[in-house]
Amino acid sequence: MWESYINISTRHLRISLSEERDIISEAQRGSKESKDKIVLFHINFLMFRIRRIVFPCLLQRFGEDLLTETILIVYNKIENYDLNYRDKNGNLKPVKFASYIWKRIDGFIIDFLKKELVKSNYYSQYDECNVKRADLAIMSSLREVDIHIS
Repeated sequence: MWESYINISTRHLRISLSEERDIISEAQRGSKESKDKIVLFHINFLMFRIRRIVFPCLLQRFGEDLLTETILIVYNKIENYDLNYRDKNGNLKPVKFASYIWKRIDGFIIDFLKKELVKSNYYSQYDECNVKRADLAIMSSLREVDIHIS
């Protein structure tokens, strides 16, 4: 399903925190090449988060859309990443970019699936993979009553 992304992302394996911070610093100053580089370094992370949360039957249907949207989120989050983040004591505390974005990515995936499944009347369309309200609650680690599906 994501063969083209996998081929791209395998060329960009892992980088150190200091290298990552240098690239993000360049990206925040307007370097399109640096923004692209950060995104390429995190494509495997995005695919992992999507596969971790989304049921296989839904992954076939929504996987490409989710990956595309999460890539756009990464581009936006580069601008907001605080290179000067400090802890409560005022000490500089560098944070990996993946740690900075993972909750936003997970939240987006859950919100996207809830919206798409409700819009497509998921009870009838995705009945073969037994997607129920309880399944969405498990995906989002919330109780069923916390998910507002009409």
